[in-house]
Amino acid sequence: MSTPPKTLGKLPASAFGTLEIARLPQTIVAGFKALVDLTGTVSDAMDNLGFFAALPASSLPPSLPGQRVVGHAVTVRNVERQQSVHLAAKEGINRMGETEAYNLAKPGDVIVIEGIFGCSNMGGQSSTIAHRQGCAGAIIDGSYRDPDASREAGFPVWARGVTQITGKWRLETVAVNTRVSICNVSVDAGDLVLADDAGVVFVPRAHAAAILEEARKIDAGDTKRKQDIDAGVDIGALVTKKYK
Repeated sequence: MSTPPKTLGKLPASAFGTLEIARLPQTIVAGFKALVDLTGTVSDAMDNLGFFAALPASSLPPSLPGQRVVGHAVTVRNVERQQSVHLAAKEGINRMGETEAYNLAKPGDVIVIEGIFGCSNMGGQSSTIAHRQGCAGAIIDGSYRDPDASREAGFPVWARGVTQITGKWRLETVAVNTRVSICNVSVDAGDLVLADDAGVVFVPRAHAAAILEEARKIDAGDTKRKQDIDAGVDIGALVTKKYK
């Protein structure tokens, strides 16, 4: 019998939506990982099924080109601190609590932060801890700092920008594993996060199986069309043949 997860005591119990997120079967996670064009294919599948949760890399650029991430969302919500920076720094009380998310995460999970732009929602030591805990990467609607640390660790981050300004005196963490808003897209703890060079897609956990089924059809059609292009099939046939 597994030991129930425990918090670090940095946040009150009321800040946690859940200590243990519901997870998809590994066969579904593996199915998404096997897609050739990860976020593009799933974005198309979600369009077909009436969902929209795709964010382009122009909104959340990747820190490590060439990386692909598929994992469950462990969420963090940060808000602006209602106190002057000078007074907060003088008091020396850090109200950031994203380490609670790293503590609860399982290997392969993705940290998803609804944050503040212009100050750091994740620093170098923080990203190093997340990487050490087995997190696959981070999605941040806001800024992070010490990009060299996350790059050297091979820990990919998709964020709105990089900053040198600390968040310790400027923001506070108010929730972990609750619903967050990432660039106006709602994300629940346990949803599936897909990210690559093209951007980020959030797959609602309740609809993941149906979205994967549709994505596989699109993926198979795209693969066949690419094969026909490489084989020199006439362009007229390429534009008239239905692949997906």
